[in-house]
Amino acid sequence: MDFMSNEQPLPSRFEEDWQFKHVAGPAKYNRHTDGPVTYLSVADRTGTVIGYVWANDRDGAAGFVVPPGLPPNAVNAGARWGRALRDGKARELTPTALLAELARGMNDSEQSHVVPGSLAEAPTLAALRERASGG
Repeated sequence: MDFMSNEQPLPSRFEEDWQFKHVAGPAKYNRHTDGPVTYLSVADRTGTVIGYVWANDRDGAAGFVVPPGLPPNAVNAGARWGRALRDGKARELTPTALLAELARGMNDSEQSHVVPGSLAEAPTLAALRERASGG
């Protein structure tokens, strides 16, 4: 008995090429800028700086810079700042308008908060990253 003769033929849809479509995720601010950035320092509950949330309106850019070598709990505490960036973009806020909200404590929690009076400017995003790395 021929085993193949007992099988049903494959439906034609299994022989067609699939067309994949790229589906965009949530809107995001640009992650790069060559211009100056305004930033806030973010600290965990112990007062250790766990990152810097930054903005540049000219390029529609904003992000969160994390210092290297942080323990996992500090990195996890910083996740809410990434969510705040996505939420601000979804609400169509300019990057510095979101930063102003964050400066007022709109995203503070028990795990992390904006350091009061930390609003500052760096000449470039690269300079802020250097600051974050201890340079």
